[in-house]
Amino acid sequence: MRVIAKSTLVEYYTKHPLAQKPLEDWYETTKRAEWQNINDIRAAFNTVDYVGNDRYVFNIKGNDYRLVVVIRFTKGRVYIRFIGTHAEYEKIKDIKNI
Repeated sequence: MRVIAKSTLVEYYTKHPLAQKPLEDWYETTKRAEWQNINDIRAAFNTVDYVGNDRYVFNIKGNDYRLVVVIRFTKGRVYIRFIGTHAEYEKIKDIKNI
């Protein structure tokens, strides 16, 4: 999968160093993946949730952080839409449109 854009991850973990290793691990796993559906994702990340409108939520570092992405399976692309703490994630009012 092609992750758009790694710089978003780097920007986040530069400010939040505890997130660096788990986000880098997520990135490395994701860029090597060839996901076709949620079952493929769950084989690598068993805590992923589909929240609608092509949005998937990953628990990062034991649920300390949340990563929301849009996945376009046919294009092989993953678009980062949000990275934040669990508390910040809970404040999102319309997850299907972020």
